[in-house]
Amino acid sequence: MALRLLPRDERFFDLFVSLAATTASAAQHLAELFRRTDDDRWQLVEVIKGLEHDADNVTHEIVTRLDRTFITPFDPEDIHELASRLDDIMDRIDSTARRARIFRVDEVPEGALLLCDVIHRTVTQVLVAVEALRDGPPAVVLIACREIKRLEEEGDAMYYHWLGKLFEDKHEAITVIKWKELYDTLEKTLDSAEDAANVLESVTIKHG
Repeated sequence: MALRLLPRDERFFDLFVSLAATTASAAQHLAELFRRTDDDRWQLVEVIKGLEHDADNVTHEIVTRLDRTFITPFDPEDIHELASRLDDIMDRIDSTARRARIFRVDEVPEGALLLCDVIHRTVTQVLVAVEALRDGPPAVVLIACREIKRLEEEGDAMYYHWLGKLFEDKHEAITVIKWKELYDTLEKTLDSAEDAANVLESVTIKHG
C-alpha cells in the first residue's frame, strides 16, 4: 500500500510524479542529443530548456502548496527536500545540454554516450520510486532506490574510467577541458539522483 496518513493533500503526490516524469523525459532527450550528429540536435537543448522551465513551475507549486497546507502527506521538511533533490536532477541535465551547445561539441566519446544511458536508466527508476510513493507498495520504492544507488555506482566507475582515458589519449587541450567539464556534470547528475533516492527511502521507511 502507499503511504496512508489521512487526511492528506493527494495533490503533492501527483506533483512529484509530474516532476519526476518531466525529468525522465529530459534525460531521454539528453541521450538523444549526444547520439545525433546533425546541427538539428541543438534544437533538443531548447526542448530540455522548456522541460526545465516546466519542472521549475511544478517545484514552485509544491513549495507554494506546502506553505498553505496544514496537514501534509509526510513531513513538510521531507516534501521540500524531495522537491529540491528532484529539481537538482533536472537542473544538471539542463546544464549538461547547455554546455554541450556552448562548447559546440562534435565527436562524442563513447563514455559520454554510456553515461547518458546510465542517467536515463537511473532517472527512470526515480520515476518508478515516486509513482510507488503515491500508489504503493512501499517495497517497490525501496527496490527502485536500491537500483538507483547501484546505477550511481556503475556510473561512477564509468566516469573515472572515461575521465582517465580522456587524459591518456592524445587530445587537444581545449577538447580535454570541454569533455572534463561535461563528464563532471554528468557524474553530478547521478549524484543528484542518488540524493533523491535517499529522501525517498527515508520517507518510505518512516511512513511505509
